[in-house]
Amino acid sequence: MKPENKKIKYILYARKSSESEDRQVASIQSQIDVLKDIAKQEGLEIIDILSESKSAKAPERQVFNQMLQKINNNEAQGIICWKLDRLARNPVDGGNISWMLQRGILKHIKTFERSYYPTDNVLMMSVEFGMANQYILDLSLNTKRGLKAKAEKGIFPAPAPLGYINIHNRGNKTIVPDPERFNLMRKMFDLMLTGSYAPPQIAKTANEEWGFKMPNGKEMSRSTAYNIFTKPFYYGDFEYPKGSNVWYKGIHKKLITAEEYDKIQIILGRKGKPRPRTHIFAFTGLIRCGECGALITAEEKTKIQKNGNIHEYTYYHCTKKPNPNCSQKCIRKEDLEKQVLAVLDKIEIPQSFHQWALDELKKDSAKDSDNIKKITENKQKEYNDCLKKFDAIIEMRADGELTQDEFMAKKESLAKEKAKLYEILTDTDKRADEWIGKAEKVFSFARDAKTNFENGTLQQKREILSALGSNLLLKDKILTISIQKPFVLIEKMANEVKAIHSRLEPVIIYQNEFNFGQEYAQSLALLRG
Repeated sequence: MKPENKKIKYILYARKSSESEDRQVASIQSQIDVLKDIAKQEGLEIIDILSESKSAKAPERQVFNQMLQKINNNEAQGIICWKLDRLARNPVDGGNISWMLQRGILKHIKTFERSYYPTDNVLMMSVEFGMANQYILDLSLNTKRGLKAKAEKGIFPAPAPLGYINIHNRGNKTIVPDPERFNLMRKMFDLMLTGSYAPPQIAKTANEEWGFKMPNGKEMSRSTAYNIFTKPFYYGDFEYPKGSNVWYKGIHKKLITAEEYDKIQIILGRKGKPRPRTHIFAFTGLIRCGECGALITAEEKTKIQKNGNIHEYTYYHCTKKPNPNCSQKCIRKEDLEKQVLAVLDKIEIPQSFHQWALDELKKDSAKDSDNIKKITENKQKEYNDCLKKFDAIIEMRADGELTQDEFMAKKESLAKEKAKLYEILTDTDKRADEWIGKAEKVFSFARDAKTNFENGTLQQKREILSALGSNLLLKDKILTISIQKPFVLIEKMANEVKAIHSRLEPVIIYQNEFNFGQEYAQSLALLRG
């Protein structure tokens, strides 16, 4: 412990939410109990204990903001928390904490694992906050990937359309015919195929003569009837995501044939609107129009020159669903990819820096490993002692030394203690190795992404763009990307890294020239003093 810590007043902050990112985190009371023990051992003065049950994936947490206000008012100068991700899983709150620490308003952050000071290497804190934020983004991204994977297998990744139901089969959600409505809907299509009935007439027949009811118990409306007869899902094709113009062949049982669908479109006056062809494009469903907010879709065009040569082109353009008058023009795939490559070039780092940065992070992390090990060993001993106490009270009860009420009271107390210690032990299993592994992925991405994008498959290109950033907007043929926080840091250091790499003995030069100082702006701009 640094001597000046004795003069610092601390706020103990504990947080846990019911969402998936916090399932393995110790409970609030367990966090508070252990952190109070650490504060007592290190002589840290706690002036307030604040806790809240709320996700940190977005700003505007009331209790968290109260803590920052107290620190800005100089009521406290330090924070004690379980891990940095208890403070923030979003770039706004993470940036506030980092900035307050860099300016010295916040003088010390003490976690279960380690300490953070204004004079510390800013890279480690930036990576940890970046990883916490990335975890939240990955949850959303992984959900979307899971839904896309279902679509690629031919499973409609959304609530079942009328006539079908969703069921769980061995943990997998799939779509099967609705035994109550499937055959009745086939009769509706048969009536439509005769050419003698309009959708409103068929809806009336189904409601009044067949007793057809919607899943909500109401009768079928005219608009629902029209929608049924124009939905490609019933002959086997579906679009995902909606508005992307990416189509898949479903594995669900078909209600009609593709030829019957075409005939019905002619009957409806749609002039035999051709069925959508199935194409796979790298970036559909990822980018939105910067003017109207619609999804950007893609299409292939074939041009035949006078000399007979055939050229195929892929164009990306706005679907114009919300606003048919959207003025945005299409852009060629090659021009779009050049813009992505330009961003990847900004974050590209040499192999030597990749290895040096990881080595530095591991060295910094290793400084705290003994402390973590010692704390874990102490808690394991306490856990083992707790188990022995269980055995002891059982023997005492058997010997008649304890009454039933005394036995139950001691048993309940020990059960709570055992549960708390178990939470702490299981929460410390992964520790530094986990986030070092995540940091390695970030640096490896920065090193390899440009080359992989240039030479990779459509799926690889899609994954790289998804990982690079969010809020992808295309306007006036210019793609803008909100780069993920870890890559923002790397982008700001990349030019200096490349300059250093061009000199002799780059690893030695990194060691000599990179001085992660106190000034936040300087450290993030060049990562040197």
